[in-house]
Parts: sequence; structure tokens; C-alpha cells
Amino acid sequence: MDEKIIQACKKQNREAQRKVYEYMATKLYHLCKRYIKKEEEIEEVLADGFFIIFTKIEQLKETYAFEAWARKIVVNQCLLQLKKNLNFNLYLEDVSYKSQPLADEITDLEEADLLNLLNYIPEGCRTIFNLFVIEGYSHKEIASELGISEGTSKSQLNASKTKLKELVNTFYYQKAK
Repeated sequence: MDEKIIQACKKQNREAQRKVYEYMATKLYHLCKRYIKKEEEIEEVLADGFFIIFTKIEQLKETYAFEAWARKIVVNQCLLQLKKNLNFNLYLEDVSYKSQPLADEITDLEEADLLNLLNYIPEGCRTIFNLFVIEGYSHKEIASELGISEGTSKSQLNASKTKLKELVNTFYYQKAK
């Protein structure tokens, strides 16, 4: 993101804010979609996230870190939304899915396919997987952020990896009958 645009945002310049919004909206929307499934909740989180970004932008010290800073704000907003409706201390519930074998040959698994399979993992596990694997949070940070123990974070991550491996084997590496 251009430093001049960030500086203009710090002065509450609407045109600069529009440019930031246009540049970041799609990226942040997809970030939200990894955590939240209901469209109206995603829109609410995004609106809250952009509000915080534009009202707290003067706190940003290094312009080059803008995208990471904005992502962290939106992840935190996602977590606040999830905490309203989700108990992260519950263990992995059983999620049913229909096996849909693909071709006889092994299919190449793309990043988008893997992210799509995350939709089949329960919200609590998916959230911890996203925070640990994709966002790079430590178990200590996850535990603090979600109000759970580090052990719960680790067990939820392990459960999500197990379920994800099972889904990959079922959807991508199972021979057609």
C-alpha cells in the first residue's frame, strides 16, 4: 500500500480511505470467510474491521506493515464474533459428509481445495487451525485470545488436522468404485 495513501488516511481523507477499501476489501472478505460462514456476519465483521482500521490508523507506526496490521484487526473482529456463539472448549463434534470419490488417478490437491475442505471442520477446530497454521499464532496467543487453555488449543489443532487428513483422503485420494 502506498505510503501517501496511508498518510492521507491518517488525515481522514475520504478518497484515500476509498482506495484502501477497494484495495483491501476482497482480501479481508476472504480472510473473514475462513472463520465465519454467515454472509451477514461477514459483512458486519468487515464493516467493524474497516471502522477500526480507519479510526485507529494513526497508531500504525510503520506504513509497510499496513496489510499485516489490517489483517490482525479483522482476525480479531472475527474472533470476537465467533466468541459470541461458540464454546472453544468443546471437543470436535462429528461432522458428516458424503464421500464423493474422484477419478481413478490421484488428484493434485491445490491450496484452494484445502481451504475449501476447512469448511467441513467444526468452527472451533477450524478457527484454531486458521490461527495456528495460516495466521502463525502460537498456542499461548490462541489460548489468551480465545480464553481457553493451551492444551485445548493443541488438542483442537490436532483434531482439526486429523479431520482434514481424513477429508483429503476421502475426497481426493479414494479410488472410484
